[in-house]
Amino acid sequence: MTKPVHKTLRIAVLISGSGRTLKNLIDLAADDKLPVDIRLVISSSSKASGLQHAESAGIPTKTFPRKQFNNDAAYGKAIFDACRAAEVDYVAMAGFLKLAPVPEDFSGRVVNIHPALIPAFCGQGMYGHHVHQAVLDAGVRVTGCTVHFVDNQYDRGPIIWQQPVPVFDDDSADSLADRVFEAELEAYPHVLRLLAAGKIKLSGRQVTISRK
Repeated sequence: MTKPVHKTLRIAVLISGSGRTLKNLIDLAADDKLPVDIRLVISSSSKASGLQHAESAGIPTKTFPRKQFNNDAAYGKAIFDACRAAEVDYVAMAGFLKLAPVPEDFSGRVVNIHPALIPAFCGQGMYGHHVHQAVLDAGVRVTGCTVHFVDNQYDRGPIIWQQPVPVFDDDSADSLADRVFEAELEAYPHVLRLLAAGKIKLSGRQVTISRK
């Protein structure tokens, strides 16, 4: 059987905080376990500790604080202008907490990972431990993570991949967050590999993943 041909995806990664997901992508790429070339890391804050991961790996960085822009449109333009200049194929949001409207030429080329099973526990303000505490408060038995395409609403873009995680009776928000993050470390690279292999197709809100 012929193995699928993976091209190397040129990506920009958008962060707002610790950059744990970014670090995972950097490490996998360095070990030839993920066919990505991280061309640029963009942060919404100059204080984001994740910038250090990029700098240590020799990856160019740019910082765009939201307060320096008059509106969402201007903010999105600055970010995606930088992504165009870096000549990326895809933009991967990794804990990026600001709304940056996606321009037409990047439609279907921006992905994000959310620490819950969309459409549950998502939307503006649902990030980090807010999500996991909401899961516990609701008493659900299964949570997980979702990789999705990004549109211009928080966590509402077409779903690509979901990975379930059990919720245990003795869970705290911290313990649940740790277990969901372990799933994220698998799910996001998996989707990026599928994109690199050309196995993901988007038509409207319908995502098709080739099994060949």
